[in-house]
Amino acid sequence: MNRSIRRVGVVAALMFFALLLNVTASYLVRAPGLLDDPANARVQQAQFDAPRGAILVGNTPIVSTEPSTGRFSYQRTYANGPLYAPVTGYYSYLYGRSGLEQSYNGQLAGMEGTGLIDRLVSALTNQPGPGNTVQTTLNAKAQKAAWDGLAGRKGAAVAIDYTTGAILAYVSSPGFDPAPLASGDLDAEQAAWKAGLADPANPMYDRAGGQIYPPGSTFKLVTASAALENGWPLDQLVDSPAALPLPDTTVSLGNTSNCGGAQITLEQALKVSCNTAFANLGLAIGPEKLKAQAEAYGFGTRFDIGVAGATSVFPAGLDKAQTAMSAIGQYEVAATPLQMALVSAAIANDGVEMTPYLVSEVRAPDLSIVSQTAPREFGRPISPVTARELQDMMVGVVAGGTGQTAQIPGVRVGGKTGTAQSDPSRPNYAWFVGWAADPKVAISVFVEDARINEDLIAGGRVAGPIFRQILGALR
Repeated sequence: MNRSIRRVGVVAALMFFALLLNVTASYLVRAPGLLDDPANARVQQAQFDAPRGAILVGNTPIVSTEPSTGRFSYQRTYANGPLYAPVTGYYSYLYGRSGLEQSYNGQLAGMEGTGLIDRLVSALTNQPGPGNTVQTTLNAKAQKAAWDGLAGRKGAAVAIDYTTGAILAYVSSPGFDPAPLASGDLDAEQAAWKAGLADPANPMYDRAGGQIYPPGSTFKLVTASAALENGWPLDQLVDSPAALPLPDTTVSLGNTSNCGGAQITLEQALKVSCNTAFANLGLAIGPEKLKAQAEAYGFGTRFDIGVAGATSVFPAGLDKAQTAMSAIGQYEVAATPLQMALVSAAIANDGVEMTPYLVSEVRAPDLSIVSQTAPREFGRPISPVTARELQDMMVGVVAGGTGQTAQIPGVRVGGKTGTAQSDPSRPNYAWFVGWAADPKVAISVFVEDARINEDLIAGGRVAGPIFRQILGALR
């Protein structure tokens, strides 16, 4: 009898232990996801009644929390809201979260980055502790210069420290103010949301990394990379006719300027942005190698920088005409300004592409470091030799080619202009991507409406001066 009772006792003890283990594991594994779920009304109410952590640029809070006498105990405030909106996102009772407010919600709400005992106390009392502070990598001067340069036009600008991957500027224009969405006044939140969605300028779009566009002639950097990586000699000539009949079509591709002869070098082709030369180069290389080179730079990869991003695309299954057009950044090639900044960054960094990031560290309320972002490689899309050859070619574009508006006296600057024309019903897109040797920064500028004739190099005239303005702010 005693033996039977002991057996029952052992089984009961084991079951009780298993139950405790399951509860503990469920809390540790499932709780963060449940607490971070915007649909969890109980947690959501508690978070709006708790002091949420700040988001900083340098030592200045661009998002903070203040005591409130309104619906909730605390009010989220946004300094220069539209300027930083694509980074910070919004924090709304009705519409949830976006940007860093979403990706770092657990840290900002004080639910992560704390000890187990603190988390248990917080959960039992339903009172989240003070939130952690999120430190961004942004440079306030560069951010403001990019915003001012775009001047309300639809477009974007991204600046990256190409030695680390730290994002120094991340601007989408026009912007929106997150403050009304975080007001706690549900009628005001609803009105602001509807107004943002109804605005034909789409201010709630993240044009810097959340939308893809035809990159136009800036993609010629990728085509040139593929050529050099596959053994194309620098002194080998490529056919550059005034018009190139596209294979198996009745359409001819023309140039926007005089390429300098019926046959020119790769350096000259990049300097004057010769369409027919690069189309012929793409046909010589082939679509598979073009696609492989684009993917080595990050096309097909969604970069997780803390804000919702789009994936840049190089199409598959191309025929000859489509290959020729893709080689000059047309047809169905589409990229984010972030992606094109990374192409320029890899070239400037001797072929090493660093993974981009927006947050350098997270600090607890006692200023102890909770987490830090360490720079890491994304890949090596081109060799150091190819990178240095492309650097010299890009310097030539700025010194005496289509990118002269990006010149800064005394600074070695390389760049590439772009004008994208993929739909007759919309204006031309203007691009400029480039880098500087000092400071070590790569910059991509995109303007959705170039507002100039399509036979002009829109990237140099429209986007180049914005590039120079951002670069000047970082010096």
